[in-house]
Amino acid sequence: MNKRNLKGWLYLLPAILFLGVFMVYPLIDVFIYSFEEGYNSASQTYYGTGAYNYSYVLHDPYFLQAIKNTFLLVIITVPLSTLLALLISVALSSIKALKKLYQTIYFLPYVTNTLAVGLVFMILFKKTAYSDGLVNLVLQLFGRGPVDFIDGPYWAKMLVLCIYTIWIVMPFKVLILTSALASVNQNYYNAARVDGTSRFRIFVRITLPMISPTVFYLIITGFIGAFKAYSDAVALFGTDLNAAGMNTIVGYVYDMLYGNGGGYPSYASAAAIILFVIVLTITCINLLVSRKHVYYS
Repeated sequence: MNKRNLKGWLYLLPAILFLGVFMVYPLIDVFIYSFEEGYNSASQTYYGTGAYNYSYVLHDPYFLQAIKNTFLLVIITVPLSTLLALLISVALSSIKALKKLYQTIYFLPYVTNTLAVGLVFMILFKKTAYSDGLVNLVLQLFGRGPVDFIDGPYWAKMLVLCIYTIWIVMPFKVLILTSALASVNQNYYNAARVDGTSRFRIFVRITLPMISPTVFYLIITGFIGAFKAYSDAVALFGTDLNAAGMNTIVGYVYDMLYGNGGGYPSYASAAAIILFVIVLTITCINLLVSRKHVYYS
């Protein structure tokens, strides 16, 4: 090993130690716990090893409901939030006056407390004995009856959760995509305009390929973030997500550890490993797809 390589490894050593202690070791520890049946955290004892924890979790109705909720959240919010952020970013990039002000306004929801935004959404959507909520008042203008979006049918609660999640994550995506659009070489656009290329064709043939690495990055991080969703659901439906039927996989892990029926670290570990495998699989699929559809200049 030459001096340059040794120097590089010395620079990386603090980060490697940090990741090893706070990420790799806990993951290995959780993997071991997931096979220890009947683990007692107080006495640090268990009565056997095997795959029973995984079998229990995969047959638990609460976990199956959490998987359904999480996958719906991922499938709906990630594509929609990315598409909307892209459209908004393109619109902001075409604005000359007060561009920075508009960018700041769009970024505000991202820096606002999650629970505060959830409270606002509850006021907008919640149907009470005294008020139907602002959204229901708008629906009544179109002849639609009031819907209890917070305590009502499953589709209504999932709709609110998806809208809330998109609202929370979209400002960050707008900021990143706006920066990516600003970095595109203007010579490409000038050459296309000289040839009389339409705006749509410029967007499809020039803009999208040039910012495809950024779009791919947002899709990957969007998938990972959506699979780890928990605080969004708590902000809207409270801490008892199982009763509301809106729990997520991360919420299930938390309930198994600290909830009213908690105290089962082995089950929580098994659920956490399942979540890790799901996220890793989705990430690997996205990486394979990116090799054909992402342009790196």
